[in-house]
Amino acid sequence: MISYARQTQEEQPEAPTPVEEHIAPSPRVSVQAFCETVETAAAVQSAGEDRRLGKAHLKIQMGGMAAAIEAYRSAPTPNVIVLESDGRNDLLTGLDHLATVCDAGTRVVVIGRINDVTLYRELVRRGVSDYVLAPVGAIDVVRSICNLFSAPEAKAVGRIIAVVGAKGGVGASTISHNVAWAIARDLAMDSVVADLDLAFGTAGLDYNQDPPQGIADAVFSPDRVDTAFIDRLLSKCTDHLSLLAAPATLDRVYDFGTDAFDAVFDTLRSTMPCIVLDVPHQWSGWTKRALIGADDILIVAAPDLANLRNTKNLFDLLKASRPNDRPPLYCLNQVGVPKRPEIAAAEFAKAIESPPVVSIPFEPQIFGSAANNGQMIAEISANHKSIEMFLQIAQRLTGRSETKKQKSSLLSPLIDKLRGK
Repeated sequence: MISYARQTQEEQPEAPTPVEEHIAPSPRVSVQAFCETVETAAAVQSAGEDRRLGKAHLKIQMGGMAAAIEAYRSAPTPNVIVLESDGRNDLLTGLDHLATVCDAGTRVVVIGRINDVTLYRELVRRGVSDYVLAPVGAIDVVRSICNLFSAPEAKAVGRIIAVVGAKGGVGASTISHNVAWAIARDLAMDSVVADLDLAFGTAGLDYNQDPPQGIADAVFSPDRVDTAFIDRLLSKCTDHLSLLAAPATLDRVYDFGTDAFDAVFDTLRSTMPCIVLDVPHQWSGWTKRALIGADDILIVAAPDLANLRNTKNLFDLLKASRPNDRPPLYCLNQVGVPKRPEIAAAEFAKAIESPPVVSIPFEPQIFGSAANNGQMIAEISANHKSIEMFLQIAQRLTGRSETKKQKSSLLSPLIDKLRGK
C-alpha cells in the first residue's frame, strides 16, 4: 500500500510564507518525477537543488502517468513518485494501474489542476500521500516531499543556526555564544552550541567549561555517532543550554572532508530544538556546506571596508545557493572604536541591500571582563543594553518571541507547596 495523505489544501489553514516556515530536511531517499509540462519539470528540478533535498536522489522524466506505469512494469519503484496530471478520470484510472506495479511503502505525490474535495478523497482512498495544486513552485515540491518524512506526532527536527565572521577578530564567537544564551534563557529553547573551530575555539572558555570530550571525538569517529554518543559528549551549561566543545589543542591537524560534520549535525537535529554553530572564519568545503545547510545564518561584521566586501560576497553566495530560504542576517559589531574611521550602518545597508539586525557598540571593558571570567554579558551586567540586542538577534533567527516569566509574590511558596500536594 502507498502511505497516508495529509489534509487537503481546501481544509488546511493558509500556509506561512517561506521566510517564516521551517521545513525539515529530507532523509536519503530516491525520488522520481513524471511531469507533463515543462514548467512543472523546471520547478521539480529547482527543488532538487534545494539544500533540504540535498540527500535525496532525484530523477525527472516527461510523460506523466503513462510514462510512470510503463517505467515500473519491469523496474522497482523508488521511495517517492511525483506525478503530474491534469485529468480527473484518467488520473484515478492511472493510479489504479500504477498500484498494480508499485512496490509496498512507495509514497506518491500528485500534482494536479483540479481543486475539488471529492477528488482529493478519492486520492486518499487510493493511498496517495499528498495532492499539490498546480502551478507549483520549487518550495511547494520541497515542502511536499520533506513533509512525507516528518510525522506530525514526531519530535520536531532541530533548527540549525550558523554564525560566522566576515573577517577574523570581529567577535563572531562572542556574539554566537551570547545569542545562544539568549535563545536558551529568554526563549526557553533547549539549545546546544557546537564549536567548529577545533584548533582555536573559545566556547569552552566563554562558558567556563573544560569537558574531557567534545566535538572532535565525534568527527574522528563517525561510525560511533548516534544520539547516546553525542549526549555523552555534551557539557551542560544551564538548564536549557549545552556545549559541544572544541579541543582547542594543536596536537593534530584538523583537515576535514566536505561531509565530515554531517553525522554530527543530523544527530543533533534529532535531539535538540536549536543548534548554534560557531563557524570559524575560513573557507573550505565543510564550512561552506555548514553555512549552506543551515536553516538560518548570521554574519558578524565590523564597520570597515574589508568586512563590507566579505559580507557582500558571503551574502550574495548564500542567497544564490539557498534560493528558497530567507536571506542571511548580519549584524555590525565593535561599532565606535575611538579614532577609527568607520563605514556607517546606512552605507552597509545600501551595499548589502539589507539593514543590519543590530549594531553592537565597542565596549572593551564589559566584553573583556566577560571573556576573562568565562561569563556571558548577561551574567556580568543584567541590564546592559547589548543583552537586548542579543535577544533581538535570537528572536529574528528563531522566529520566536520572549517567554514571559511569571511574577512571583509573597504567596508563591505556599501555592507551590499546594500544587506539589
